[in-house]
Amino acid sequence: MDAKLDPTAEAPVSLKTWIAVSGALLGAFLAVLNIQITNASLPYIEGGISTGGVYGTWVSTAYLIGEIIVIPLTDFMSRVASLRRYLLVNTALFLFFSVLCGHAHSLSEMIVFRALQGFTGGVLIPLAFTIVMIMLPRSKQAIGLAGFAVSATFAPAIGPTIGGYLTDYYGWPWVFYVNLAPGVVMLAALWFTLPKSAPQLGLLRQGDWLGIVLMAVGLAAFQTVLDDGNVYNWFDSPFIVKLSLVAALALCAFVLWQFITVSPLVNFRLLGRRNFGLGTLGNFLLGFALYGSAFLLPQYLAVAQGFDAEQIGEVMAWTGLPQLLIIPLVPLLMKRIDARFLVGLGLVIFAASCFMNLWLDQDYAAPQFFWPDVIRAVGQAIVMTPISAIALVGIAQSEAGAASGLFNMMRNLGGAIGTAAVETFFTKREQFHSAMISPKVSLLEPATRDRLADLQRYFMAHGYPDPAGAMHRAIIAVGQTIRAEATIMGYADSFAMIGVVLLVAVLAVAMLRKGAAAGGAAH
Repeated sequence: MDAKLDPTAEAPVSLKTWIAVSGALLGAFLAVLNIQITNASLPYIEGGISTGGVYGTWVSTAYLIGEIIVIPLTDFMSRVASLRRYLLVNTALFLFFSVLCGHAHSLSEMIVFRALQGFTGGVLIPLAFTIVMIMLPRSKQAIGLAGFAVSATFAPAIGPTIGGYLTDYYGWPWVFYVNLAPGVVMLAALWFTLPKSAPQLGLLRQGDWLGIVLMAVGLAAFQTVLDDGNVYNWFDSPFIVKLSLVAALALCAFVLWQFITVSPLVNFRLLGRRNFGLGTLGNFLLGFALYGSAFLLPQYLAVAQGFDAEQIGEVMAWTGLPQLLIIPLVPLLMKRIDARFLVGLGLVIFAASCFMNLWLDQDYAAPQFFWPDVIRAVGQAIVMTPISAIALVGIAQSEAGAASGLFNMMRNLGGAIGTAAVETFFTKREQFHSAMISPKVSLLEPATRDRLADLQRYFMAHGYPDPAGAMHRAIIAVGQTIRAEATIMGYADSFAMIGVVLLVAVLAVAMLRKGAAAGGAAH
């Protein structure tokens, strides 16, 4: 039938629109990349700003706090200032604060600049999602969501690789300067392609300012608790207890207020829709696993294997690079296969890659991680596009901004909780295994005495002529062996925990209702 005579026919998407969508997706990629890009470079950054220990983690924490606060704000502020103006201004500020991060000379400067970088960069994530939903026709949205999947799953995986390479060859400031070239391309693309619209400054009078304050205080306190809780031994610390009470009171008040106020900042009622609610739960658990595994693998390689930043990056690359080949194919699969099946399949594959790491040992390093990393990349690549599409079934264009903010905030919140949970779980399991192994390595055991005697003779032949000194050194060596074994077993248990979380996500997906996912046929 002639498209002109068919009222249901969609107009072809112009090149200008595709450039706008591509520019927005590039921004989302940069914003997500900056969450993980400092992970492999953190020791060098700490040295550059003369800090370390528990304080160095604030390089990441400050960015996450800024980002997680601004994501729910973005829908409201983009309507106040207009989407085009708000996105362009925040992109320019994101680049400006990236430069300042590279020039930071102290921890206080870095915390301020990273928080502002996160606050401006966080805008780029939900707006890219919104632009896909409002500028592309339904039949093309799966392609846009596949592009968004690159930012959501590929960026966290490739971040440590890029960060490690730049740090080793150019220095840690380039971890931040790397944003400049693609950022300028993004600015130019959006400047010439995004449609202009008038700001609605009158909305400021209707703003949910109490909700904004409660949310900002609650999320900032909660993120700080998650990042520093394990460092201060959680609720044994009065600081963590007080901060937890602030977070709990502020966030509970915020949620209740959103159901009472006439103009809520976050439309939690959207979660009452079956697909969006379950899809958001699945997205939350996916964020838990994405960021938890992105934290765990570099830690294992650095602590248990002694890898440097570049070596860690080379291993992590295999969790990212295969995704570039698979993600473009996912929209084609969505036209032929139920989106729920694709999401479930991707989650099961991702979980399987975690369970493959149950048999860690002293020799389990880069070569052994190749296939688990590739399989993990396949699972991640399959999941993100269909889970976004099927969660948005029944979401009107007018609700796209609110849905985008909530959907993306929950994934980032899942990531924050996942990272903290994995870190704490590892610590507890390491202590458990150490407690289980130590009694078995008793001086009453003949094997232990034989091993100590062998080590004593070794140390006496290598610079410790005193028998008592050599025996003391042998006991230390055995203790280090116990600690190393407990550490490796703790990491294996942590990979298993992430796998279990992914299987729980499969249960949530199984309850999704069939629907016309974007770009797919009606089911």
